[in-house]
Amino acid sequence: MMKKCFFLLAAFMISVGWTVGGPRPALSADTPPPPTEATTTIAIMQYQPIDLRQVHVDGLIGRRIQLTVENNLLRLELDRDFLRPFKEKNASGGYIGLGKTIDAVARLAAYSQDKRLLELRNRLLTETLACQEPDGYLGMMKPESRMWTLWDVHEMSYLAYGLVSDYRLFQEKRSLEAAQKIADYIVHRWSDEPERIPGGGEIALHMAVTGIEPAMLALYEATGEKKYLDFCTQFRKLPQWEGRIVLGRWGKIEGHAYAHMARCLAQIRLDRIEANPRLWKCTRDVVDFLTVRNGLVITGTCGDHECWHDTQEGTINLGETCATAYLIRFLHELLQRQGKPLYGDIMERAIYNALFAAQSPDGRRIRYYTPFDGPRKYFDQDTYCCPCNYRRIVAELPEMIYYRSAQGVMVNLYTPSRAKLELADGLTVSLQQETQYPHGDQVELHVEPSKPASFELALRIPQWCRKARVRIPGESVPQPAEPGAFFRVRRQWQPGDQVVLELPMEWRWVKGRICQAGRAALMRGPLVFCLNPKRNKLPADMDLRLLVVDTASVEGPMPDDSVHPGGWACRVRAWGPGQWYPFAKPERELTLTEFPDPDGEAIYFKLPNPNAPELVDDELCRKP
Repeated sequence: MMKKCFFLLAAFMISVGWTVGGPRPALSADTPPPPTEATTTIAIMQYQPIDLRQVHVDGLIGRRIQLTVENNLLRLELDRDFLRPFKEKNASGGYIGLGKTIDAVARLAAYSQDKRLLELRNRLLTETLACQEPDGYLGMMKPESRMWTLWDVHEMSYLAYGLVSDYRLFQEKRSLEAAQKIADYIVHRWSDEPERIPGGGEIALHMAVTGIEPAMLALYEATGEKKYLDFCTQFRKLPQWEGRIVLGRWGKIEGHAYAHMARCLAQIRLDRIEANPRLWKCTRDVVDFLTVRNGLVITGTCGDHECWHDTQEGTINLGETCATAYLIRFLHELLQRQGKPLYGDIMERAIYNALFAAQSPDGRRIRYYTPFDGPRKYFDQDTYCCPCNYRRIVAELPEMIYYRSAQGVMVNLYTPSRAKLELADGLTVSLQQETQYPHGDQVELHVEPSKPASFELALRIPQWCRKARVRIPGESVPQPAEPGAFFRVRRQWQPGDQVVLELPMEWRWVKGRICQAGRAALMRGPLVFCLNPKRNKLPADMDLRLLVVDTASVEGPMPDDSVHPGGWACRVRAWGPGQWYPFAKPERELTLTEFPDPDGEAIYFKLPNPNAPELVDDELCRKP
């Protein structure tokens, strides 16, 4: 179906004058204009992801995927922690995340074709479906607590969604049938008592039933049964939802970031089916909040204590892992629809910093929150929302590296990998990246079309890279590679062609904002660096905010395997608390490590000159 839609889109684009190849400039660097309300329907699926079964990932991203499989997913006590509550069905509340886990297992099994995962998928599916009641209920609640108890609809919704994912990847009819039974149970129960509120009104309704609309829309796309679409549009009134950005955690928790972005995603996906400019309002508000109104923090995440926050504080409850996962998923969807390189830039920042810092270096433990100011701690369970959402988003990463369009192919994330893409007219293109990125500044991209063909290769040039360069051996490439744009190569490709992308990385001190004003964080490429007080043998009672760093003293990068193999560290000189800077000699030499360092506690540092000329603004954030 996806392949058919792609070719129909390509035919439409050709019919309105957009061509693949043809009399166009040989090379260019440009950024597609953002779609307006009037052009939203034309901009549908500017880019499409590649089926994860056609992608293999190595490097830092591939390593995290494998760690999640080997040291997390395959070590879960699935029978005890996940399945037993569904077999016993005697709960009066709570949440497990079984559907999210099914979704992750299905994706990772399809991606890896690992025999252990394939067997796990089959067993998990069999045992889960054996728990389904004749009326369609699939959950862990005792009869009197079903449907209206907080999180029961949430649990069922992700079960339906995960089962549809399994059907899409494995064509397992029992998965689709079970998902339909769950959805029908919800529709019938709620339609029979439309005035009742799942969760009893304790929290905002859209938060209490997070995931319901994506599940129903996925079922509509899989079955074509309009009752699932009608549930979203008529009963849940998804097109009319205009969720506002509510700061803080209070009242009915209307500002819950994860739930808010999940519903924005549902609106964008509904727009694919029934184009409606109104469906984009909430999404535009979220993007504006993140990039203009200080909603995005430097590590690439958002939210405090699960809710929207704009103070730039980074303490104990910063960056719920669910919010990080949904932010990446939200940006992935926007990149497909609107084609803005900025979305890829934020995805990259979030993945390498906030997301990977949410997992222990050995892969076994997951965090609920990942602050950058003060100590971090791991969540004490394998169930619940954050561990399960972490596994889901890691399973989705292979789909976020390469995309295709009516013009050709696009590379979004740089990591050692290979992919096979099917374009129009039976053309197949194999791509392979050789790189050490983000710890190396060169990407060699091997392009292997199944036959000589003309198409476009688009490369995302990160906003932070001011001196990017694209080389094609044996050819002149005169146009500059502009930061924050796609560099587009349009040419006749031959088997064996190669493109070299150079992304020189320099240390940069990024200005803090709001409560971090007058301070700065150190970055290199997409990586944020942090201070681990244990590694630096700092006194336990030292206030790290009182350290003053000499910005000119940065040495490195130097190899460092303390966080992951092939990692980086650097050294800086700093004045201790109360030292008479800048006249006294800095008394401390500090080693800074990558943000996923599990014992990192600080990224912003006080500086002698808070307005020093070498300081730069965060390139991902726009001024109002």
